[in-house]
Amino acid sequence: MLDYPLTAAEAIEPERLVVVIGRDAEKVEEAFSDRATFVLQHEQRGTGHAVLTAQKALADFSGDVMILYGDTPLLRPETLTEMVRAKAATGADLLMLTARVDVPGIVIRDRSGAVARIVEQTDATPEERAIEERNTGVYLVSSDLLWKTLAQVDDRNEQGEIYLTTLIERSVSEGRRVEALQMGDAEEAIGVNTRVELAAASAVIRRRKIHQLMLDGVSIIDPANTYIDADVEIGRDTLIEPGCVIQGETQIGEGVHLKPGCMIESSRIGDDATLGPNAHLRPGSVLGCGVRIGNYVEIKNSILADGVKADHLSYIGDADVGAGASFGCGAITVNYDWEKKSRTTVGEGATIGCNVNLIAPVTIGKNAAVAAGSTIGQEVPDDALAVERGRHRNIEGWVSRRGKSE
Repeated sequence: MLDYPLTAAEAIEPERLVVVIGRDAEKVEEAFSDRATFVLQHEQRGTGHAVLTAQKALADFSGDVMILYGDTPLLRPETLTEMVRAKAATGADLLMLTARVDVPGIVIRDRSGAVARIVEQTDATPEERAIEERNTGVYLVSSDLLWKTLAQVDDRNEQGEIYLTTLIERSVSEGRRVEALQMGDAEEAIGVNTRVELAAASAVIRRRKIHQLMLDGVSIIDPANTYIDADVEIGRDTLIEPGCVIQGETQIGEGVHLKPGCMIESSRIGDDATLGPNAHLRPGSVLGCGVRIGNYVEIKNSILADGVKADHLSYIGDADVGAGASFGCGAITVNYDWEKKSRTTVGEGATIGCNVNLIAPVTIGKNAAVAAGSTIGQEVPDDALAVERGRHRNIEGWVSRRGKSE
């Protein structure tokens, strides 16, 4: 969650970034230790108190302070840039973002239309709650005004908290210039406090990602039924059919075809590969150029060189597969012995027949072949054919005799 506002803030190149943390403070600081200075708010006494917690870290700073929220992930860098521009253009002492969205801070204007104060929904009258324009809580304010005003704010309200919104009312009463910049896209103001809001924010991020990918030359047949994480990279002229889910730090090359129902997790796919329908790449999978992975094939933590083919109903786990090798229907790398996982090596041009089990650790040589139905636990040399099957025998009359005995 915090990564999104941090990324937006980094895009406008601030002199420094300070993050106020509380719950799970150690975990948050560990995750983002190289991106910001952290200060701990021991008592959660409101937004104004949180900002005051950062004052010591900014004691030697003079200039404009932008205040963002860790649970508001949809703000775009372009919006923050526009705030900087608008504050400079208007000469405002304080610039605030507003939007017509359901957030607690209600914008109260005077008869001339100028911003007068902000009222929290819990403290508002029924008439005030009917006002649609709301305060997003995002401010750009001069540091001298910020610290002077917060030093004068008390916590005499229903919640016993120090409200950052008091900045508005006090600035207005002192004759300071307060300007409001209303966002064109109210979705940017979505805050995440419930699982419902989390799902709504996630949907917006996915929609933005898919929109940008299509502008960049990726063909997505049904955007509403395609799920692509924000960190995914996809090359031009790739075609993605409905029902695909692409997660993590996945990288997909150019001209790739993902047929319906593919699941891709933190993997890399080379140019001109074809997957699916219903193929599954688990984390750590690397596919070379022109690889073909078909129906209900699962790849896990494996490296498949250029031109490898596994068209249906196979499992390739913890394997290193050379260029041009192929797997028949139902072929499996048996990578787990109930204690540890081992790797399988398949050489260039090797042919693995249908319903073959390769018991790792094992090596199949270059241009070798494994006959259908074999279970292989020993090395197969280059150019060799491996056959491992039990001797076939027929027991005449067995079915009839079994029926009589019952």
